[in-house]
Amino acid sequence: MFKKILIANRGEIALRIQRACREMGIKSVVVYSEADRDAKYVRLAEEAVCIGPAPSAQSYLNMPAIIATAEVTDAEAIHPGYGFLSENADFAERVEQSGFTFIGPTSESIRMMGDKVSAKQAMIKSGVPCVPGSEGALPEDPKEIIKIARAVGYPVIIKAAGGGGGRGMRVVHTEAALIHAVQTTRAEAGAAFGNPAVYMEKFLENPRHVEIQILADEHKNAVWLGERDCSMQRRHQKIIEEAPAPGIPRRVIEKVGERCAAACKKIGYRGAGTFEFLYENGEFYFIEMNTRVQVEHPVTEMVTGIDIVQMQIRVAAGEKLPFTQRQIEMRGHAIECRINAEDPYKFFPSPGRITLWHAPGGPGVRVDSHAYTNYFVPPNYDSMIGKIIVHGDTRDQALARMRTALLETVVEGIQTNIPLHRELMVDAKFVDGGTSIHYLEGWLAEHRR
Repeated sequence: MFKKILIANRGEIALRIQRACREMGIKSVVVYSEADRDAKYVRLAEEAVCIGPAPSAQSYLNMPAIIATAEVTDAEAIHPGYGFLSENADFAERVEQSGFTFIGPTSESIRMMGDKVSAKQAMIKSGVPCVPGSEGALPEDPKEIIKIARAVGYPVIIKAAGGGGGRGMRVVHTEAALIHAVQTTRAEAGAAFGNPAVYMEKFLENPRHVEIQILADEHKNAVWLGERDCSMQRRHQKIIEEAPAPGIPRRVIEKVGERCAAACKKIGYRGAGTFEFLYENGEFYFIEMNTRVQVEHPVTEMVTGIDIVQMQIRVAAGEKLPFTQRQIEMRGHAIECRINAEDPYKFFPSPGRITLWHAPGGPGVRVDSHAYTNYFVPPNYDSMIGKIIVHGDTRDQALARMRTALLETVVEGIQTNIPLHRELMVDAKFVDGGTSIHYLEGWLAEHRR
């Protein structure tokens, strides 16, 4: 097992990894930008190193600074968390070449799954159900593109092969708009991701977003830890997640989960990962794989009792998974609300000083946050300042606990999206379960203030 791990991230995930290391008796070193000097995990750190000014490009995305810090602090491994460099194959490769362990998959796996075209081809070969569409990147010939679209059937969606986070996508409803949409997406993809390749898929009108969490070791063992429903989204950004997904038959989930685990064995995947699917009319369609720990991993931890971050560390150290698929049990229901420093209805960021922070408590309540009273939320990064996660024996009990937790939570000095969460937790359609990925956008349009 590692003696010391460098945490190459910030915010609540840096604190989450720090806690996992402490429990395992592993020393950790955190890197931070000048804007994060007063963050909770920096104050709690055994060792903390400032690696640059506030802009991410000069700090959290600065590969040489991170690797140099690992060298001078005698760290043996680097945990990238999520975002920033977590799915950067070049960073994973440089970490390994510098003599450290990257706590995540191999750079080859990251490259394969980071390119949406090669990821889809790998999944088709592994028997994972995919959205109907082009077999690879779209050709240059407009006539061929039109032919593919006719075979798939309108509406279609054009996606950047190197895209992610909801960027690099364009929905096309008519043949007249097709070629212009392809050309525009190609140009945007080249500028944003350095890869102009695009592909086409059938656009599903009213799907849910359901994902499968997996863990795999380097000894060809892979398991799936149930599913999460992440359909409550705004502009492709999740705000509420839950496990298990309401109203989907277990046999359907089990079939797709088993295929995901089998795919991991086939491609030689190592570490934690998430297969993301669209689910519509009883069918699952693979859209992408995230080769890292997810923001919403706590809901899976709450229903399985498995510490996903500790498992990432154990697997990276070469250990075998300590359980088989048969030993994994799902218990009860968990819900997570992402707490963002933003206007709850207009979504403008609301950085600034938190003058009062009071976190909720009680049975089945967990709060993952680096915030505290008098903490200054910097304007330089993502607006998420924490997550409230609850667990109950049933979904109804989990909903009741979340309503209580949200009422108890006090954040003063800045705006947060807590008022929005309070409304959604009593919304009849959400309470029924099974809303689509478009539901929240429609709800917001109706309730716009």
